[in-house]
Amino acid sequence: MPLTNSQYDTIIRTYEEQQLRERNRRDERIRQVNRQIKGYEKISHEIASLSVEHARLLLDGDESALNRLKSSLLLLRKKQEELLEEAGLGKDYLKPAYVCTLCRDTGYINNRKCSCFKQKMIDLLYEQSNMKELLEKQNFSRLSYEYYVGEDLSRFEKAVSTCHSFVKSFDSDYHNLFFYGTVGTGKSFLSGCIAKELIDSGHSVIYFSAVALFDRISRHTFDYQAKDELNDLYEDLYSCDLLIIDDLGTEVTNAFSSSQFFSCLNERILRKKSIIISTNLSLQELRDRYSDRIFSRITSNFDLCKITGPDIRMHKKRLTIRK
Repeated sequence: MPLTNSQYDTIIRTYEEQQLRERNRRDERIRQVNRQIKGYEKISHEIASLSVEHARLLLDGDESALNRLKSSLLLLRKKQEELLEEAGLGKDYLKPAYVCTLCRDTGYINNRKCSCFKQKMIDLLYEQSNMKELLEKQNFSRLSYEYYVGEDLSRFEKAVSTCHSFVKSFDSDYHNLFFYGTVGTGKSFLSGCIAKELIDSGHSVIYFSAVALFDRISRHTFDYQAKDELNDLYEDLYSCDLLIIDDLGTEVTNAFSSSQFFSCLNERILRKKSIIISTNLSLQELRDRYSDRIFSRITSNFDLCKITGPDIRMHKKRLTIRK
């Protein structure tokens, strides 16, 4: 998936910093070698002069002289390696120490992103998602059906199937998910499972609890000095591939928060940018708490997944106490 300009710039800066650190490290070693090894610097000057001559002969097309020059350069470099080894430093002492030897810390191989660039992209997406630590525990590899029976199990199995389909068709079929039902039944967990799969495939995901989201919007809206931060926040909310709003209904609901919630929903729906919402509210409570237009946007633009069952968090807590 394409990165935003700011995301791309952030990654490129890490390569520039790597290159600068390596240049500084190598320059310091060159100064050390020139001080420590007699004659080393003189050979370096000879190599520099011959390299200029090499370039001139290359332009003139003088093949015989060019071959002789190459041999001379090879002998001088070998002499330098011998001096380094005699000083106990090793012949590779002044060679660049790249973090990635494939792209030599440029991020690209033949105009194609290196594997290290792709990893940096995923790491950045994790960092910006607000879910880095959370997703170590919330992923499909840790999913379990052991807490559900009967109708609860059927609902959970259906929700899991919906999640897999959501991920599989994410790039080709626009969908939004609305997880609702009883407390502690795995709604947030399934959101995390989806987030991990999408981030690992290079999609941008942003997670907010409803409390944190509306608190952040409120603080930036009424703080004139935070105007730029507010613009950045809205750009992220509207442009990321997936926005997750967790625990809807736990925030303080008023005219301002409802208006901001509707604007966020509406803008992302218009842009066909996916949203996942989880809540402990029932559909009737959702309608009573929010405006009819919010209720209408959700029920007509989201796949509704009801999840019921025991409170898994409380169940695990009781087991811990017994132990």
